[in-house]
Amino acid sequence: MKHSFLFLSFLILLSSCYNVERDCSDFKTGLFYSEVIIDEKIYTSTFARTDSLQVEFYDGKVDSTHIRWINDCEVVYKTINPKNMAERKDVHLKILKTTDSSYTFEYSYVGENLKQKGIAYKKKQ
Repeated sequence: MKHSFLFLSFLILLSSCYNVERDCSDFKTGLFYSEVIIDEKIYTSTFARTDSLQVEFYDGKVDSTHIRWINDCEVVYKTINPKNMAERKDVHLKILKTTDSSYTFEYSYVGENLKQKGIAYKKKQ
């Protein structure tokens, strides 16, 4: 019993020392490069973000979205001039972890459970 208590105390101590950094405010605006892996394939894009608009460049195409920040780490994207039903769906993105120059995120269509993850890197201007 004593060993179980010591082991449990040790686990609690270790987990309390591990804090995921989430300083999301540095990533609300700027120029970015992102990578998302879907079915073992890496998809990359670059994008410019202001407080209310994001313009993304992907595979020779340009996509513009209105953005609405829920809090410093969560945002909802609404495609401007959607061309199909999938583009009509809003996308929810949540920043999970940050570093000084990047953030790890997960995203999904609003109301859907399937989430994808990716990493975005802030470009130097």
